[in-house]
Amino acid sequence: MCLILFLYDTHPDYRLILAANRDEFYDRPTDPLSFWDDAPAVLAGRDLKGKGAWLGITKNGRIAAITNFREPALFNPNAPSRGLLVSDYLTGTKTPEIYLKHIKTIGHRYNGFNLLLGDSNGLYYYSNKMDKIKELKPGLYGLSNHLLDTPWPKVEKGKTALKKLIAGEKRINTEDIFSLLADRTFAPDNRLPDTGIDRKWERILSPLFITSDIYGTRSSSIVFFDRNHEASFTERSFILEKPGSFKQKTRRFNFQISGHLE
Repeated sequence: MCLILFLYDTHPDYRLILAANRDEFYDRPTDPLSFWDDAPAVLAGRDLKGKGAWLGITKNGRIAAITNFREPALFNPNAPSRGLLVSDYLTGTKTPEIYLKHIKTIGHRYNGFNLLLGDSNGLYYYSNKMDKIKELKPGLYGLSNHLLDTPWPKVEKGKTALKKLIAGEKRINTEDIFSLLADRTFAPDNRLPDTGIDRKWERILSPLFITSDIYGTRSSSIVFFDRNHEASFTERSFILEKPGSFKQKTRRFNFQISGHLE
């Protein structure tokens, strides 16, 4: 994932509302959202190159999501896939805190990442660039390719739009959230972050929804955990047909979960 916006435990009807865009090279092979044949309790897309995932939930209310920490000068091509941090958690039984304590001991092996994990008892954040496990309090959060709530334009814009969208609303329209995630507006040059790539690419990567000839937003995802212990996961994938033009396919899953985030 390259953008995750989420409201945790402050809405009267939802314990978690999460909206995310996955940005990746268009030619990287990917399986769409589904329950996994080799782990039937896991609902997630799958990266067929690294064999991991970027966002997923389980039938018992576990959730995991990851973003890369952008620092090209320190990128190690031989490091293990960061997506395995998501899939290993979803297919395992460790609590988020215990799992993250283990990851904290081996996090140096991976390229920079931000990991968001939850279960029926809480929601946690960890980055190997900060090396501190944080239990999240109720609130509105945004995460891109730097630390949690770093005020990049896309993060601030996304948080503001999500807050406005859900204010006073009991039932949230997923199409409104997809519209939020589809914003292709570039950030002003004077607000672009400096992450070690050239200015042209900082500009290309600045919208919520990214497009280019080779890299961009491959899917948008919306996850709801409501207070009746029901989960909903909707993924809209984008297949590039020509520059700036995409074929869309939407997949939606709903199910009763045995736990809830609190």
